[in-house]
Amino acid sequence: MRDYIIRDIGLAPAGRLKIDWVKAHMPVLNVIRAEFAAQKPFAGLRVAMSIHLEAKTAYLAEVIREGGAQVAITGSNPLSTQDDVAAALAAAGINVYAWYNASEQEYYDHLAATLAWEPHIIIDDGGDLVHLLHTSMTHLTGHVLGGCEETTTGVMRLRALERDGRLLFPMLAVNDARCKYLFDNRYGTGESVWAGIMRTTNLIVSGKTVVVMGYGWCGRGVAMKARGLGARVVVTEVDPVRAIEAYMDGHQVMNSDQAAAVGDIFITVTGCKDVLRAHHFRRMKDGAILANAGHFDVEINKPELQRVSTGRRLVRKDIEEYTLPDGRRLYLLGEGRLVNLAAGDGHPAEIMDMSFALQALAARYVSEQGRGLEKRVYNVPVEIDQRVARLKLQSLGVAIDQMSPEQQEYVNSHGLPAHNA
Repeated sequence: MRDYIIRDIGLAPAGRLKIDWVKAHMPVLNVIRAEFAAQKPFAGLRVAMSIHLEAKTAYLAEVIREGGAQVAITGSNPLSTQDDVAAALAAAGINVYAWYNASEQEYYDHLAATLAWEPHIIIDDGGDLVHLLHTSMTHLTGHVLGGCEETTTGVMRLRALERDGRLLFPMLAVNDARCKYLFDNRYGTGESVWAGIMRTTNLIVSGKTVVVMGYGWCGRGVAMKARGLGARVVVTEVDPVRAIEAYMDGHQVMNSDQAAAVGDIFITVTGCKDVLRAHHFRRMKDGAILANAGHFDVEINKPELQRVSTGRRLVRKDIEEYTLPDGRRLYLLGEGRLVNLAAGDGHPAEIMDMSFALQALAARYVSEQGRGLEKRVYNVPVEIDQRVARLKLQSLGVAIDQMSPEQQEYVNSHGLPAHNA
């Protein structure tokens, strides 16, 4: 049955153009779509998706449907849904519950409407669907075979449930697959964060001091791209090993209080809360730009920013100006939400081709193996990771070597040759 809650179905033609554009640049997912069309691995199953609802994720939803599934989809962030893309999916017969700039209640209602279809498989981005299924909507878990989680933040939430013995169904940590974090988190985040910042501010990066707060795979990507754009890069960290890595990568490492006084652009990318607080804001330069690249809008403490300010106004789309008592101005981008999606189009299509290929194949794995899995967090099978990598290489026209049987035997025997007598 067709159903949707969207802004305007009349926006569908514009959204369809966006979906068709990314489809032409996602060759791995196109191969998988053809397989799904022939094999129908999701026949008779319902799939619920909470994911940043833009063109690339819309195409993933269509690929899953091509596999025989009934698909219901909502956004995973109030500011990342694109209304024309949501309309295009609804016009194509997919159940869509999302619109741009949803209120907190609307966002919850959209999640709940997606789960009301009693899904068998969950595809989550940040863990909000899984959270609802473990709190106010536990009565719907009886049908769930399992699911897949896209993000670092979502996997952290899943592992907390697993540690507490409260996870109600198996989940695959797609974020932890090598074809995800090595490319999506690093190259995808690095490029899309700066695309969002530059498009929103129309300011130069070269010559500025950029403070990257957190040096996980996403932070590495943001820092790498900043340096490529000509910025001086400062990294803040709580992990001493990552701090040394940032130092060895050529970045300056400071604590956050020191960095607050020197940065021109601050980007939080930790997955934690309260990374920037009042004592940081009071030390910042006039004109400092604040952006977040973590999943939730808690890394920059917005209530404290409001509290230390004497004025606040919108000075440009997605840019709020906060005036401090001495007249200094700080600029918050995208309401402190994911800047690459709240103020941009998200990761490049070629990068998400790999991530969404993993999601699609992981969902098929759940459909086939879910009933036999324990209620825990699983890594994506190595075979799926390897297959996505090989398909990507084929799409690029790149050939690689293969080990001979003798080489495989050597490696499998720990590479310890016998010494000559």
